[in-house]
Amino acid sequence: MSKQSKRIEALVYHAKPTPGKIKVVPTKKYASQRDLSLAYSPGVAEPCLEIAKDVNNVYKYTAKGNLVAVISNGTAVLGLGNIGPEASKPVMEGKGLLFKIFADIDVFDIEVNTEDVDAFIETVKNIAPTFGGINLEDIKAPEAFEIERRLKEELDIPVMHDDQHGTAIISAAALLNALELANKKIEEVSIVVSGAGAAAISCTRLYQAFGAKRENIVMLDSKGVIRNDRENLSAEKAEFATHHKIDTLDEAMTNADVFIGLSMADIVSPEMLKSMAVNPIVFAMANPNPEINYQLAIDTRDDIIMATGRSDHPNQVNNVLGFPFIFRGALDVRATKINEAMKMAAVKALSNLAKESVPEQVNIAYSETRLTFGKDYIIPKPFDPRLIAEVPPAVAKAAMESGVAKEPIEDWDRYRNTLLERLGSDNKLVRLLLGRAKTNPKRVVFAEADQLDVLKAAQIAYDEGIALPILLGRKETINALMEEIEFDADVPIIDPKSDEETERKNRYAKAYWEKRKRQGVTIYSAEKVMRERNYFAAMMVNVGDADTLITGYSRNYPSVVRPMLELIGMADGVTRVAATNLMMTQRGPMFLSDTSINIDPSAKDLAKIARMTSRVTKMFGIEPITAMISYSNFGSSENPRAEKVREAVAYLHKAYPEMVVDGELQTDFALNPKMLQDIFPFSKLAGRKVNTLIFPNLDAANITYKLLKELNKAESIGPILMGMRKPVHILQLGASVDEIVNMTAIAVVDAQERDKSKVK
Repeated sequence: MSKQSKRIEALVYHAKPTPGKIKVVPTKKYASQRDLSLAYSPGVAEPCLEIAKDVNNVYKYTAKGNLVAVISNGTAVLGLGNIGPEASKPVMEGKGLLFKIFADIDVFDIEVNTEDVDAFIETVKNIAPTFGGINLEDIKAPEAFEIERRLKEELDIPVMHDDQHGTAIISAAALLNALELANKKIEEVSIVVSGAGAAAISCTRLYQAFGAKRENIVMLDSKGVIRNDRENLSAEKAEFATHHKIDTLDEAMTNADVFIGLSMADIVSPEMLKSMAVNPIVFAMANPNPEINYQLAIDTRDDIIMATGRSDHPNQVNNVLGFPFIFRGALDVRATKINEAMKMAAVKALSNLAKESVPEQVNIAYSETRLTFGKDYIIPKPFDPRLIAEVPPAVAKAAMESGVAKEPIEDWDRYRNTLLERLGSDNKLVRLLLGRAKTNPKRVVFAEADQLDVLKAAQIAYDEGIALPILLGRKETINALMEEIEFDADVPIIDPKSDEETERKNRYAKAYWEKRKRQGVTIYSAEKVMRERNYFAAMMVNVGDADTLITGYSRNYPSVVRPMLELIGMADGVTRVAATNLMMTQRGPMFLSDTSINIDPSAKDLAKIARMTSRVTKMFGIEPITAMISYSNFGSSENPRAEKVREAVAYLHKAYPEMVVDGELQTDFALNPKMLQDIFPFSKLAGRKVNTLIFPNLDAANITYKLLKELNKAESIGPILMGMRKPVHILQLGASVDEIVNMTAIAVVDAQERDKSKVK
């Protein structure tokens, strides 16, 4: 994608369908006049009076306790510099989005139109009663230091400048683990810090809090080594001025144990790395390009332990590992500030988490057999679901022990369960899916590439590194559309009807005829159907010219399934294919089956569908908790429609006792753990959160998933075709670009899984 095309895509993303990235939504009922009279006048007077009696009641009756202000004056935005408050608003909204999706914290972004320190502080103090916490963002140094210091002193709610402390906390966790692997002690190592801005100062202070010695630290700014004989040093730089008589980075790096880069790209040479001590630790965190290229660094020293700010290398120092969870813990105990003890607790929690066994969901996301503590894994991954259950409790405990918590937590198990429940409303699984696909992209045939939306999806898949597209369709049409959307990649374009594909068509036709010549297929009819793109695409996958395929955008589902069954066929041991849809619901990911294939499956079919769905669920790193859905509960009806579900469950209980599956169950009982526990405590699902629903027929499954999609705006991934011999996937008619991209990722991950099976 060209720079101009990316620019347009970014602008459209922020502008459509609604400008901006965050919004306010009601949390209470508002359907009736009675509801409105409670929400506003006259009912609202009652909580107002209670708060007037005791200001602490504001946490009981309003959203203050889960509301953070992300505040900036736009003086130091990303790599853009001083662009002003209005121009900084998209960044602040983005920070709000991260708060919400990682820790379920609500945010108002506030852009303040002043560079005057006193005016800025006064503005924040005046609006502070609205919020449970303040996240300062993108404020230039040295003003940022004074602003944060004074606000922390003068407000009784948590205040943190994430540009300073976020990087410090994450990098400190990584440094502690790197030192352990290098068998070095923090109080003995020599540290070179390239950069003297807010982040560098905060990082170095935090390292000192963990034992680093000031006399072993050399800091550099754009003028070179910050020495104690330099004039006009700011107070922050003077704090780290060295007495060593050195002037350059080259000199500072000689025999250094640790390099911390928060400066600019490509300032560290291989020669500098070679001059460092044994087992050097290099955190090159300049973005987007580090102080030394990752590959160059590890090629130069095989004993190096390296981290960067980039997601495409191991050990990403990513602030999202910190700020959402730190504020979560601070808010949950109503901390009056975020102090050093709380920051250090977050460091230790992150450091310790990297040493624990990694959940399979994380291994799957990063396409790793098993992530283990070592040189390439010294800090947790951003997609690790344990972060919210580990970091906030550590921060909350530190707040309590240091005396800044107003509402101490007593039941820690209950608190952790509450934290885990907060993860149910986001789309982390989609990010996991896309991230996993990127680790090993596969050749994907887009059988309808002359459709604009399909081509757009192929472009995104290519640009994001999700897949290696092969485009099928009329070349003139595809080339014209590619020019229109500025898709200028060198990807294969194949027109099955063209003369230049005659040899391949004939080869595919012969292979097809050999397979089906005793089912009425003649060589002539085989050659004829190979002109049809779905047959051609299926044969590409069959003979290994592609790894997987995507089709179905412009044709109804049954007509597309037919050639897949004829050419690809079912996997060994499978007698019936089925489809499941992954729905991203407010309660978390849900798998619904069978949504597209089997109109009225038998009891045996339902059992097989449940087994296939279970395998797909595990492919996503989720342990399936399966409810077999009906209109009745555990024998309450003798109708054959309910009876077949009971038979399927009985078979599964006998043949696969390890499966967590039960039924028949009505949907509300399946999805309401308390109802199920109270009325049917004997069920295998009692006390568990169901994530897989197997429906008794196609009507029920298809209607349900489309209702969820349209009424609740639940994102749908699927239908995911199950039981095929090769990884082929069929879209719903008229699927959106995002849906096609997600299905492309599914196809790639499916192909990855099959490759693993071959190796085994």
